[in-house]
Formats: sequence, C-alpha cells, structure tokens
Amino acid sequence: MKIKDIKKGDYFTLKEILDPKESQVYVKGDYDKASKTYSCFKFSDINSERFFKGDKEIYTGFTF
Repeated sequence: MKIKDIKKGDYFTLKEILDPKESQVYVKGDYDKASKTYSCFKFSDINSERFFKGDKEIYTGFTF
C-alpha cells in the first residue's frame, strides 16, 4: 500500500511487522504542498516527525 492511499490519522509501519511496538508505528499527518510530501510522526513520540513522498510503500495490516 502507498501512503497516499490512507486517510489522515491512520496508523502504519515502514516494515511488515505483525505485532509492532509503539515506537515502530507512525501516524499520517497533513500534506505539505510546498515539498509535496506527507508529514508523519511516531505514535509514541509526536516530536519525531518525518516527511514521506506519496508513493512510499507502507504496511497497515497489523495488530496494535
């Protein structure tokens, strides 16, 4: 799945992990038009923000 295919506020991981820890789960944030990327932050640390392009492969099929 690609990051552009999920809604704002949805959870995802960068690797295929069936039972991830809190530090491995990201939350999708807002879209930045200037850099054409999505702002995402870790579930356990809101200050840990990363920006991903819309075609970044992510995984959502996990139990959290």
